[in-house]
Amino acid sequence: MTQDVLGVAMVGAGFMGATHSQAWRVAPAFFDLPLAPVRRVVVGRRADATEQAAQRWGWEGSSTDWRSVLERDDVQLVDICTPGDSHVEIAIAALEAGKHVLCEKPLANSVADAERMAAAARAAAKQGVFAMVGFSYRRMPAIGLAKQLVEQGRLGEIRQIRAVYLQDWLTDAEAPMTWRLEKHLAGSGALGDIGAHAIDLAQHLAGDEVASVSGMLTTFVHERPRLAEQRGLSGIAGTERGQVTVDDAALFTARFAGGPIGSFEATRFATGRKNALRVELSGSDGAIAFDFEDPNVLQFYDARLPQETLGFQRIQATEPVHPWVDAWWPVGHGLGYEHGFVNEVADLVRDIGAGRQPEPSFDDGLQVQRVLDAIERSAAAGSAWTAVDGADAEVPARRMDA
Repeated sequence: MTQDVLGVAMVGAGFMGATHSQAWRVAPAFFDLPLAPVRRVVVGRRADATEQAAQRWGWEGSSTDWRSVLERDDVQLVDICTPGDSHVEIAIAALEAGKHVLCEKPLANSVADAERMAAAARAAAKQGVFAMVGFSYRRMPAIGLAKQLVEQGRLGEIRQIRAVYLQDWLTDAEAPMTWRLEKHLAGSGALGDIGAHAIDLAQHLAGDEVASVSGMLTTFVHERPRLAEQRGLSGIAGTERGQVTVDDAALFTARFAGGPIGSFEATRFATGRKNALRVELSGSDGAIAFDFEDPNVLQFYDARLPQETLGFQRIQATEPVHPWVDAWWPVGHGLGYEHGFVNEVADLVRDIGAGRQPEPSFDDGLQVQRVLDAIERSAAAGSAWTAVDGADAEVPARRMDA
């Protein structure tokens, strides 16, 4: 029997393009998939660099025109790995052309654009064309186990949620400008780039949505040097400086629709922290804690155990019974950053093959976008409590009861 093919076009040839290329390359080798992904074409801005990326990552061809790939009959899915300002145009055009879409987070640079994308995805789904937003950390086995424990009621009533995403790659004030530091391209800084992951994981694990927030944003370094290549010149030295127009750090507290309260932090100035995505849920009967700097471990506290044996249990989530693990290595041989993307692609292909909506959906991405927007509005209003658009919850009084 000949397996049906899923032709993939990827738009974006940078860091995310590399991770997604690895995922499309590896997923069919480890997972039994209903469709065979074929890397048809990668699209980038510069013809020479994009062709080099195609050869390095195993794509059949390259292009500098994303619109042209929508006309190809051998492309059934478009994978969007570009800066946030281009997500809305590419995603909607691809869905209207009958192509499935995988789009990196955050979904868009504004709620209005995210709403348009979610509406297009809902309309396409009625025709059997599906869209998913790429919150890849959901696919770590330890996070999958944490979700199972919550759904089984092992934590009881969820009362508090703490989530932080800590990096330090911008602590050097002379580190060069990138597109992630310009609001018209990135939408926001640490808030949307990494804070979106913390928000999504907290909502995903709790099975609840943020309803209102009180937030603070700050920028520590307001200008940085531009690399010569960013100015169209040869070499790397230069004196031109660019303005940082996004936040360097974001702090906010939250109330969830179902009752829990939450505290969040996203920063690229946490000296010594390289990629510490940490989330902890505390409930009436137990707690869970995860830190991506120890990615194969979930800590679980069962408050119902006898007092003499109480304590956090360190679970090595590398057993075949843990989510996604049975497709990978023998027990104890852990997974890392790239495997979240591979697991994500495998789930997406299986959902497309089964004709069902993959998760997280564009509606899930829209919910995160609305939380990001509420945080920005709260920060602009002096950290005033601000309702998330569409949330069915009252904003608490400014002075909270003790």
